[in-house]
Amino acid sequence: QGRLVESGGGSVQAGGSLRLSCEASGYSDNCVAWFRQAPGKEREGVAAIYTGGGKTYYADFVKGRFTISQDNAKNTVYLQMNSLKPEDTAMYYCAAEHWGACSGGYFEVADFGYWGQGTQVTVSS
Repeated sequence: QGRLVESGGGSVQAGGSLRLSCEASGYSDNCVAWFRQAPGKEREGVAAIYTGGGKTYYADFVKGRFTISQDNAKNTVYLQMNSLKPEDTAMYYCAAEHWGACSGGYFEVADFGYWGQGTQVTVSS
């Protein structure tokens, strides 16, 4: 079991950008994903990456706006978020699991057992 620590959240106006970081020590050959949860809504998957090979997966609603990437030297997974919308406002969580958790191109909350504490993103109109 490794460590997951998110950072980089904050407040931004619509159309702006933020880059979230997830220090994912101990997860060099895993599926590491970003999820988000808005008040009153269920947690949903945003993007995932297989840290052993770099393959990436995205939810349809962020394709073209968000990019997930990794820096192996820093054991860090990033989520670059561009063209932010008010509906992107949520607590963003980093999660990790065996690489099989995203091998099918899907990444579900129930399949992830290791979670960070989250970082808040607020987008104002």
